[in-house]
Amino acid sequence: MAELQKGSKKLLNAWAFYDWANSVYTLTIASSIFPIFYSALFLSEIKHINAFGFEFKSTALITFVTAFTFLVVSFMSPLLSGIADYVGNKKSFMKFFCYVGGLGCIGLYWFSLEHIYMSLLFYFMGLIGYWGSLVFYNSYLPDIAFPEQQDRISARGFSLGYIGSVILLLINLAMVMSQETGEAKMEMMRWSFVMVGVWWILFAQYTFYILPKGVSNGEKVTRNVVLNGFKELRQVWNQLKEDLRLKRYLGAFFVFSMAVQTIMLVAVYFGEEEIAWADADEKTMGLIVSILVIQIVAILGAILTSRASERFGNIRTLISVNIIWMTLCFAAYFVETPFQFYITAGVVGLVMGGIQALARSTYSKFLPDTKDTTSYFSFYDVAEKIGIVIGMIIFATIDQVTGSMRNAILFLFVFFLVGIILLFRVPEKRQN
Repeated sequence: MAELQKGSKKLLNAWAFYDWANSVYTLTIASSIFPIFYSALFLSEIKHINAFGFEFKSTALITFVTAFTFLVVSFMSPLLSGIADYVGNKKSFMKFFCYVGGLGCIGLYWFSLEHIYMSLLFYFMGLIGYWGSLVFYNSYLPDIAFPEQQDRISARGFSLGYIGSVILLLINLAMVMSQETGEAKMEMMRWSFVMVGVWWILFAQYTFYILPKGVSNGEKVTRNVVLNGFKELRQVWNQLKEDLRLKRYLGAFFVFSMAVQTIMLVAVYFGEEEIAWADADEKTMGLIVSILVIQIVAILGAILTSRASERFGNIRTLISVNIIWMTLCFAAYFVETPFQFYITAGVVGLVMGGIQALARSTYSKFLPDTKDTTSYFSFYDVAEKIGIVIGMIIFATIDQVTGSMRNAILFLFVFFLVGIILLFRVPEKRQN
C-alpha cells in the first residue's frame, strides 16, 4: 500500500483510531473495573498485604508498583526511540508494546493475592505496554498532521478513545451486574480484562495497516545506536536552552501533568475507600457509573477545550483548566457521599480530556522545525513519566504514613498551583 500524504483525512483518522483501540485499557484496567476488583480481593477489615518484605496498605502497594512501572518506561523510552530513529521502524515498536499490553490485560484473568508476584507482573505488562506504545504513537502527530490540524486531530483521538472505551465498559458493566453472587461478579470482572486485551490488539490493526513505517537509515543496531536515544535526549535538553518558550512550557507541563496523571490513576481507589457507600452492590455500580460520567463528559471537555484554545490561545486555556483542577483537589478532601462523588466526577471529566489533548498538541505546536520528532516526543514522554513516578510515590507515601488518601489528594493542590504559576511565565511567541 502506498503511503498517504501528510494531512490526508484517511491518515489522520487512522492515527486517531489507535485511541479507540488502547483507551479501553485506561478505562477498564486503570480507572474502573480493575481497581474495584483489586479492592474486592481484600476483606473490608483487612486492607494490608505482605509483599517484597514489607507490609503495605493495599492502595499504597498498587500505587508503588504503578510508580515503578513508569520509572521503567521512562528509562526504556529513550533506548527504544533511539533504535527506532536509526532503523526507521517505530511502528514495529508501537506494535510490540501494544501486544505486550494486550497480553498483560488477558493475564489479569488469573490475578490473585495467593500469586501476588505473577499477578503484579501481568499488571506491569499492561501498564508498560500502554505507555510504551504512546511514545511512538504521540511522535507520529507532527509527522502526519500540519500545525493547524494538530489541536483538532489530537482532540479527535481522545474523543474516539472515550467513545470506544465507554462502549466496552457498558458491555462489561452489564456482564458484572447480571450476576447475583459476589463470586460470579468477580468472574465477570476477570473476563472483562480478557476482553480489553482482545479489543486493544484487534482494533489496533487498522492503525498499524495505514500508518507509515518510517524511513530506514540502513544502520545496524549497535551499542551506539542503542545509546543514541539518551544522546538525543541530551541534545534536546541542550536545544531547550535556546528555546525559552518550549523550555518553560515543558517545566509547567512536568508539574501539572504529575498531578493530573496521579489523580486519574488513583481516583477509583479513592472512591472505593473514602466514600460512604450503602453496600457492595451500590459501590460497584456507583464507581462504574462515576467513571462513565467522566468519560462521557470528557468528550465534550476535549472539544470545548480545543475550541477555547483556538479563541483564547493554548496557554491561557491551560491556565484556566489548571485552576479548575486545583479547586477539585481542595473540594475532594471534603467529598464523602456518593452524590458528592458523582458531581466531582462530572467536573473531573470536563477538564480531564481537555488538558490531555491540549497539553499534547501545545507541545507539538511549540516544537522547532525538525524532522526528529521522535526525540522531542521521547523527551516529552520521559518528562511525563518521571513526573508520574514522583507524584505516585508522594501520594503512596502520604497514604501509607497517614492512612488516608484524602490527605494525599489535598497535597496535589500544590502541584497545580505551581503549574499555573509556571504557565504564566511561558512567552506567547518563540524567544531565542
